[in-house]
Amino acid sequence: MAQFTAIITDKVGLHARPASVLAKEASKFESEIKIIAGDKSGNLKSIMNVMAMAIKNGVEVTIEAEGTDADAAIAGIKQAMIDSALIG
Repeated sequence: MAQFTAIITDKVGLHARPASVLAKEASKFESEIKIIAGDKSGNLKSIMNVMAMAIKNGVEVTIEAEGTDADAAIAGIKQAMIDSALIG
């Protein structure tokens, strides 16, 4: 399993546009990928799961990937989060 943790810095939080970007990026990989915030977790490949979590600015999230391409998935998702200005 591979993972990383970051603080959401987008002033609106993890809203529709970045949720879509992350779901699209996560769908490129075979690994199971989830996002965890506090006591909630969701399938990162599902925009609806991600949006239902209502992750706000300043919330710490952990992205976990498990599978054959877990390391590549984590690297790709982390870069997508940086490119979308979700994290610093």
